[in-house]
Amino acid sequence: MPEAKNVLSTKLQPCCKFPMTGFYRDGYCRTGPEDIGRHTVCIRATEEFLEFSKEAGNDLSTPRPDLDFPGLIAGDQWCLCAQRWQEAFEAGAAPQVILSATEESALEVIDLEDLQKHAADEKQQVWPD
Repeated sequence: MPEAKNVLSTKLQPCCKFPMTGFYRDGYCRTGPEDIGRHTVCIRATEEFLEFSKEAGNDLSTPRPDLDFPGLIAGDQWCLCAQRWQEAFEAGAAPQVILSATEESALEVIDLEDLQKHAADEKQQVWPD
């Protein structure tokens, strides 16, 4: 598998390891043929986005122990489907984005300028090793 690139055309950086995220549950927002949802956008969740997502039918805030999912709270980072981010953007509820950890294929769905307008301060990116 070739090295994944981010939307800045540099090496894809990890998004989050707690909670473990990514379609492949390896901490990276990378995709492949089996990832129909295209989990390529590394977000930093906000209360507004979590409420939007819940109302849209994807409850990311409720813990699911059966899936080893603790539930997200504002400030958590997570690999989100590009289409869901675009929907949230159009609804005025887009979460912040970690550009260095957002896979370049997200640009097939989302304009780079829109992602850049929602860029988070990447220096705040923290997770245990």
